This record gives sequence, C-alpha cells and structure tokens, in this order.
Amino acid sequence: MTLPSTLPVPHGGFRYLPGGFQYSAAVVAEPGFVIERAVFDTALPLEEGFARIEAHLSALGRPMAALCACELRSPAPLTEADFVAFNRRYVQPLERWGIYLDGANPVARCNLVPADRPPETVVFHAFSYTRPAVLAQQRPDFVTSGAAECPDRPGYREAIVRLGETSPDALRDKLQFALGDLESRFAPLGVGWADVKELNLYSVHDLHRPLLQGLSSRAGAGCTVTCHAVRPPVVDLEIELDARRHGSVLLLPRTAG
Repeated sequence: MTLPSTLPVPHGGFRYLPGGFQYSAAVVAEPGFVIERAVFDTALPLEEGFARIEAHLSALGRPMAALCACELRSPAPLTEADFVAFNRRYVQPLERWGIYLDGANPVARCNLVPADRPPETVVFHAFSYTRPAVLAQQRPDFVTSGAAECPDRPGYREAIVRLGETSPDALRDKLQFALGDLESRFAPLGVGWADVKELNLYSVHDLHRPLLQGLSSRAGAGCTVTCHAVRPPVVDLEIELDARRHGSVLLLPRTAG
C-alpha cells in the first residue's frame, strides 16, 4: 500500500497527512514553527469553543489557518450515519474560515466519550495551533488523530478487528491493529517512535499490564503513556490511540481577557 504524502497548509505553519473530510490523519509543524496546545479550564459547547478559538488566535496575531488539531468530548458513541451527520456540522466553521476546502480537512482531531459524567452535548476539551519557533527545533512537533481497531474509511464496521469481542486476547489484537495504524503515519510526517513525547490510550477496558508495558517499550524513553477511561466516538469501537509532540500547554479561561 502506498502511503499518502503530507500536504502544506498555506499560512498555517504545518503540513497534514490526508484523512477523511472530518479530520486529517495527522499534522506536523513546518520548519520554524512549533505546536502549542490550549486546554479549556471549562469545557465549552462546540459553537462556543470555535468562537473562543477564533478569539484566542486573533489575540495572538495568528491566522485561523494555524489551527491544526481539535479535541472534543461527546455524550455517547454514535452510529456511523449519525457520526457522519455530526461531522458535517463540525466542519462548517472550518469551511467558513477557509480551512476546510473541497472536502479536504487539514485539522487533526480526537473525539471521545468519558466513561464517567459525559457531557450533555459535544464540547471542546482542547485545541492545538502553530506559532513561530523562538529556538531552532531539532525534532518537529506533531499531533495525530485517533487510531482505532479498524481502517478509517466509510463502511468501516465490517472491518473492525474482532468485532463485538472484548476478551483479553481480542483486546490485544485490537490494540496491535491500532498501533500499526498509528505507526504508519509516522514516516510520512518524518518522525518515529523516538520523537513521541505523549502516547494516549483511550478505552474503558482493562488492557492488562503486559499490554501496557508493551506500549511503554514501543514508545521509548522520555515518552509519557497515559490511559484514559473513555470510549471512542463510534459504536462497536473499543480502543483508540493518539500520539503527539508539542511545546507548551496553556490553560485557557472560558472568556478572553
């Protein structure tokens, strides 16, 4: 299989690995830029979150094209049809800003359902954007979208690894597929496991110590592996992974000022 190459985002300060219309597979900072992550101190409903992002980037003097990744939290997993409908609504602000063009979306995304106290509506948890680097970067910053236990394509359900199974053996197979999918994105970005600073595992299942130790050894020294008790955003998926390397993390208040 021939992997796609990354594409530039004009005035964005990053390149992206093509994915679906709803999000790209991953993003990587261009030379001379870093990726900064902003976490909302209070999760914001989708429309309010987009407005807050616009205000934040404007205050920094960064173009909207600098937005490179979004992190959402949802009330419950959706069917594939409902997920597509939600994504059509999600890309509308990106289209208005000139980011989403001709069915191509450069912005990476992770959308998850908390196991405890999920929100009543889809909310923004965090987002990432590029800024000019103050110091020369030896390794590029990057963010991947979530990788699950099936190919990210329409009609995915029949391709889910061990569909409907949650035994330790099935979860191992699911995790191995998700890891392979995640890893396949590294070469086009020009990065490897040694560049990963944060590896996130999303699942409500106990994946057992040997599997978690395998994750830590794959990521290597200096990488933080974090397990989150959340569900993927689509029914029948049990596991999701993402990886990133970025600079500073901001805690962002609900209102600008």
